[in-house]
This record gives sequence, C-alpha cells and structure tokens, in this order.
Amino acid sequence: MTQRKPPDMSIPDWIEHQIRAAEADGAFDNLPGAGKPIPDLDHPQAELAWVVGYLRRENADVAALLPPALALAKEVEVLPERLLRERSESRVREIVEDLNQRIRIAHRQPQVGPPMRVRTVPVDKAIEQWRRASADLAVTPEPESRAEATPRRRWFGRRQA
Repeated sequence: MTQRKPPDMSIPDWIEHQIRAAEADGAFDNLPGAGKPIPDLDHPQAELAWVVGYLRRENADVAALLPPALALAKEVEVLPERLLRERSESRVREIVEDLNQRIRIAHRQPQVGPPMRVRTVPVDKAIEQWRRASADLAVTPEPESRAEATPRRRWFGRRQA
C-alpha cells in the first residue's frame, strides 16, 4: 500500500526516503546486474540510442524510427529482395503500387527531416525484374545435401554397401 507524502517534505526528499526504506527492506537485493557497472555509462550516446538498442535486442525493425524520406528510400532499396519472396505477379504488382502510393503521399506532405528524393518505382519494370529473378531461381539446381554426398554409416561405424 502506498503511503502519502508528508506535507512538510519535498517530493525529491520523499522519493529518496522511499528508496532508502525499500533498500533497507532488501527490495533491491536480487535484481539482475546487481553490483555490476552499468554498460556503456561512460560513452556518450545520441538521444534515441537507447531506443535503437532496445529495438535491436528485441529483434524489431529499426527502420520504423527513420523519417519518411529515409524509410521509403530503404524500402525501395530492399524492394527486389522483398519481391523475390512473392509467388504471384498480381501480388508483386500490388506491393509496388502500394509503395508508389505511399511515395506520392509523402511527396505531398510537408517536409519533416531530410528532403524527399525517392521516386516512384516503374511497376512494369519491377515486374519484369521479378520475372527474370524468379526464372533464375527456378533454373538454379538445389545444392546436393551433405547427407546425400557422403556414404551412410551404420551406428557402429561400418559403411553400408
């Protein structure tokens, strides 16, 4: 149950009093990292470096923090790889048209951050590149697995005939 701050005590003093009382009760004894220095405490960091570090530890996409111009430029850059995961031409067209629509909207918005230099992606050209890349993947034979390349062994180590 929380206690009320005494009227004659300042807020910083009351907080310090609560911390000291919790410390005396052993509330901080079993915390992870107890007795260890805080990592990178002596290194200067950018304002949002802790956010980026947290997102990386959680395997989240750091691109979500980019300003619109940079986020769209990054999306255009990785578009060919993203399209390779798609199996239908209609889905490829849908993805490129959606990206182009977001680029057009960003061009109409007031500038926030770096200037918007991203251009729309020609849909037909992207589809043609996707077709060629998909055809190349279909023609490339699968590498022989190691299990098939080496002779099978019995559990006691002799080769099977």
